[in-house]
Amino acid sequence: MAAPFSYTDELGPFKVIQVYEPGCGLRGVLVVDNVAAGPSIGGLRMAADVSERECFRLARAMTLKNAAAGLPHGGGKSVIIGDPKMPRPEKERLLRTMASALRYEEDYIFGPDMGTDEECMAWVRDEIGRSVGLPRELGGIPLDQIGATGCGVLRATQIALEHREMQMTGMRFVIQGFGAVGKHSARFLAKHGAVLVGAADSRGAIYNANGLDVEALAAIKEAGGSVADCTDGQQWPIEQTVEMDCDVLIPAARPDVIDANNVSRVRARIIVQGANIPVTAEAEVTLHRQGVLCVPDFIANAGGVICAALEYQGAPESGVLATIEDKIGRNTRMVLNDARDRDVLPREAAHDMAAARVRRAMSFRRNGIFSAAPGFI
Repeated sequence: MAAPFSYTDELGPFKVIQVYEPGCGLRGVLVVDNVAAGPSIGGLRMAADVSERECFRLARAMTLKNAAAGLPHGGGKSVIIGDPKMPRPEKERLLRTMASALRYEEDYIFGPDMGTDEECMAWVRDEIGRSVGLPRELGGIPLDQIGATGCGVLRATQIALEHREMQMTGMRFVIQGFGAVGKHSARFLAKHGAVLVGAADSRGAIYNANGLDVEALAAIKEAGGSVADCTDGQQWPIEQTVEMDCDVLIPAARPDVIDANNVSRVRARIIVQGANIPVTAEAEVTLHRQGVLCVPDFIANAGGVICAALEYQGAPESGVLATIEDKIGRNTRMVLNDARDRDVLPREAAHDMAAARVRRAMSFRRNGIFSAAPGFI
């Protein structure tokens, strides 16, 4: 892990905890960013290269995401440094140890994220009784199975296309990160007439200007393969995925995949951020100047946490996707209209909206409970 660092601003973070257990090799971090609206919900991310700084940034994204979605929850995030593909018994031990170490941190509710899934949340629940994104057998709403985040990405894309006076039918899109979020996003979009022309995962990328078979790619992934195993297209270097010619690019994997080094090569007209913080702040400014419309991450990909919050409240699964469509549709339209009217970046409009809601929630709490020194990441 990189050397510890800290930052504070008017919104948080409320609490930062480092977890270290040498006996099993656990190194983890929890950042509870803000709990003014209620206990924080945020995923447990597991990756070999995840950092403390990334955890801070993701926790803030969750604060803004939950506020924008109108949820009675603040934002938090936890990370474990490790290979998520390690042997199952070893992974289970790490996650159970992490959960146990945070047993009494009731300001944070665990959810699935990159490198963790419903089974992982079942382990957490067994340890401490506090997690969401559970298997159906435990009363959960399996957000990855129903494609909760992908449903929201679809709705955000629909509104962005309307904003640009473009049609969904025949729209050409690329998925960077054909995992749980990317796969379902592709399925939803294809069902509405859009054409997948490019896809990438951690092992390769493929492009076909005439269109790719979404279900064929999904079957390859579900069998343990890579999109690069598909023979119905041209193989591309992974790092050049953002350069694929398309109408809509959906980065749905890691942070900062579009940055100052490759932003000038983006060929999409619209970017809908399916992943958390997939575009650097500098790159978003450049994209705006290039005329590329960017729907911010905490607006477009909130479907998963909306689903998690509904599960936590005991809501039935039957109405989840409709709720996601309604919330994300209204928020996307509000943000894009405000950005246009004020001539600012969509992220600025989204941040202003969400931060105002957080401040409003904070105003109802006891003075000083979130006091912090000036500064920012």
